[in-house]
Amino acid sequence: MNNACLALAIAFYLLSAVGYVVYVFRQKRQIYKIASILLWGGFISQTVLLISRYVETGNVPVHNLHETLLFFAWSIAGVFLFFQLKFQLMVLGAFIAPLTTLIVFAASMLSREPVPGDPGDPVLKSIWLALHVVTIFAGNAALAVAFGLAIIYLIQERQIKEKKAGFFYRRLPSLNRVDSMGYASIVVGFSMLTLGFITGAIYAQLVWGRFWSWDPKEVWSLITWLIYAALLHERLVTGLHGRRAAIMAIIGFAALLFTFFGVNFLLKGHHAPFTKF
Repeated sequence: MNNACLALAIAFYLLSAVGYVVYVFRQKRQIYKIASILLWGGFISQTVLLISRYVETGNVPVHNLHETLLFFAWSIAGVFLFFQLKFQLMVLGAFIAPLTTLIVFAASMLSREPVPGDPGDPVLKSIWLALHVVTIFAGNAALAVAFGLAIIYLIQERQIKEKKAGFFYRRLPSLNRVDSMGYASIVVGFSMLTLGFITGAIYAQLVWGRFWSWDPKEVWSLITWLIYAALLHERLVTGLHGRRAAIMAIIGFAALLFTFFGVNFLLKGHHAPFTKF
């Protein structure tokens, strides 16, 4: 069942990615609707897969790089679909759907063996661990959406500065709309990251007897959180928006990616097993 759900999710995501890209060129609403339905199909298939994994182990399925990437892709798809319902982010699907497809396909090529340890360990079944994982991944996904919007903003801004209606100018939303949607994504992502910090600290206290241990993952998570905190502070206090805000969103996402992958591969720490090949 798991293999079938994974294959189905990859197929749906891939077809959705093709649909969203075709929509950018053809601008037919029917194509967009089909691509959206296909993305929902991939998300639902992957939801069934993750629930099945949870039922099998009793734990949130993030016990190796294979599962971690699957959960990340599922979070990105879910957050994008939520924002799509609210903001009608049609063009952004051409960024999110291929990204989700790539992540799920990469995950399918990796080992599915869980990290060493007893899957029945009550420590792994803590509600605080589950809340920590869900909020952190939801935050990461929302910030991935904000990153995509930042790229779109810079592309559209360049089209406008060149004072000619190029290919993207006629197909991308207005700068104000992209900027406001990016801001909303960052607010959601930052809020989820903050909840992830709090639940992670509580879990650490229960397991290791301390809220903070200066683990490399914790340090870089704090650095990433501070970047987005500075971005939100500047937007609220000084009215920062536009190009500078988009660049800061890109820098923040680069820090997030290093926190998510680079720290585990280069600096290790007690999170490293969960992204083990």
